Amino acid sequence: MSLSTSSNFAKPDDAFRAILEAHRGLNDAQSADLDAALVLILANHIGDLDVLREAIALAQRRMLDASQQQQQQQ
Repeated sequence: MSLSTSSNFAKPDDAFRAILEAHRGLNDAQSADLDAALVLILANHIGDLDVLREAIALAQRRMLDASQQQQQQQ
């Protein structure tokens, strides 16, 4: 299995909205805990260490790219 980076949702906005709604009313610590739990649950659902590693690498690259863009704008 390889990492799918295209949307698999019929309604991707609804999926994004569901994630946002899950955080409603939570403080920062609770929100971070929810994110961590969700990541672990979904990682277990994927069940493929190579795909998980690929997803981690992609997320790290995206964070680095965003950080570099912010620095360039300053």
